[in-house]
Amino acid sequence: MKKIINQPADIVTEMVSGLTRAYPDFIKRLDGTNVIVKTEQASQVQLISGGGSGHEPSHAGFVGEGMLSAAVCGEVFTSPTPDQIYEAAKAVDTGAGVFFIIKNYSGDVMNFDMAKDMAKDMAEMADIQVDFVIVDDDIAVENSTYTQGKRGVAGTVLVHKILGNLARSGARLVEIKKAAEVLVPEIHTIAVALSGATVPEVGKPGFELPEDEIEYGVGIHGEPGYRREKMLPSKDLAKELVDKLVLSFDGDTTSHYAILVNGMGATPLMEQFIFTNDVMDLLDDKGVKVAYSKVGNLMTSIDMAGISLTLLRLSNADWLEGLNADVKTIAWG
Repeated sequence: MKKIINQPADIVTEMVSGLTRAYPDFIKRLDGTNVIVKTEQASQVQLISGGGSGHEPSHAGFVGEGMLSAAVCGEVFTSPTPDQIYEAAKAVDTGAGVFFIIKNYSGDVMNFDMAKDMAKDMAEMADIQVDFVIVDDDIAVENSTYTQGKRGVAGTVLVHKILGNLARSGARLVEIKKAAEVLVPEIHTIAVALSGATVPEVGKPGFELPEDEIEYGVGIHGEPGYRREKMLPSKDLAKELVDKLVLSFDGDTTSHYAILVNGMGATPLMEQFIFTNDVMDLLDDKGVKVAYSKVGNLMTSIDMAGISLTLLRLSNADWLEGLNADVKTIAWG
């Protein structure tokens, strides 16, 4: 294993320090924690997300004006502790409430739920309102290694973006909750992996793939997918993912969609754009109208080679407005 690190046990602490020192105009560290918050909090509902580290730029890269107010960074592939989540909620609340965006992994759900209960206890004294949504956009498998139900993966970033715009526009906590409950079911994601991710403290990939094989449906922690086969050209990989996604929307090719092509960590942008070209061709052939597209490394799995594809059915005009809205974050732009 070759990694540009010091000690594996210090990875998250040093990463958070580097992030906040590199971008002090956007973000700062909450003292004594691995919580990253905006340098200034507007008077609005505050959005908080987080999870295990190793998925950078998620979620710290999306802290800033128009997206998240805070991100809570757990150890690598390990959910953050409830007390850190709770401290984040206390730090950012300005009176309009706090909304948690949680990926559907058992540890994340449990710890954010505990933090929510802690915050609700605090609300009795400090009048802080708390609510949440659980994102479960991965259509590949259900009841995976760390999950009851579908996993929360790259589509979570679209939730940050759309709800972030709603919060900035002055939406109340109850309105954001209602919007989130309609939005999340319209986001579907599926991935293909070419290699496993190497957790530094372990020193070897979480799973092995022969040099000439791929695996469809792998999760962002290396959870098993649904099929392995020999490596194929980009257009064939795209066909597998596009066909599955369109089918997951009951074959709906009349709606407008947003797409997110997400690199898993070790796949060059050159390959991501080749794949995007193939996806666009396939969607054109099906008559699917793409109203918005985003390509890049947004929800990674350390050094996994692979790619995920997300479709968001744009059944609400506010969602496209939210995707196109300007933000000031490290990772979105």
